[in-house]
Amino acid sequence: MRSSINRIILLHFRQVTVNLEDVRVRKTILGFILSLPLFAAAADLPEMVIGKKKAEPGISLTFEGAIKDDVQPSQTFGLESESDIHIEVIATWNELAPRGAVVGGFVPYLDITAVIKNQDSAEEILVRLDPHLNLSDNFHYARNTKLPGARDDVYTVTFSVNGPEPSMVGLHYDWRVEVGDSLLDGETFEFTDLDFSQIAGSRRR
Repeated sequence: MRSSINRIILLHFRQVTVNLEDVRVRKTILGFILSLPLFAAAADLPEMVIGKKKAEPGISLTFEGAIKDDVQPSQTFGLESESDIHIEVIATWNELAPRGAVVGGFVPYLDITAVIKNQDSAEEILVRLDPHLNLSDNFHYARNTKLPGARDDVYTVTFSVNGPEPSMVGLHYDWRVEVGDSLLDGETFEFTDLDFSQIAGSRRR
């Protein structure tokens, strides 16, 4: 009798487990189907790669003008409604990076600023790019910002990429011996004749 009861309980437990798995599978499939429009919309969004550069020690930098976005807290990272573009830098380790670095991994603690200058009026603004996180680029440095002039004016952008203050990152003996006394020596990259009109006139959603 006890054996029969145990068998019934086991069969019931297996049935409940199967039903729970069915629910999970259905939820996963439904979530994927509901997200398809978002993937399609993202694929159609314009993207402006301003330029690509490399810096020592083994860092790849991609400079982009992206569509402004809802980034929280907006008081810190720029209100979408008061911005024209989302200026950003993707910083990753490349194949020349020091040992221990993960190729393609985010390079943290960089101090990055961008001076956006209107080539017609010479008006310019300084923008600090702080770490951001999303599902397309993962960690990157960016800021929502207005342009110093009309959206269809032509601009020069000068990016300054520096390592952190010495007190912010502790450098071990092996890094100091093999790489140096800093994460990155400061470098400046200038890009001219930039037209942000398509990016500035687009929306993400």
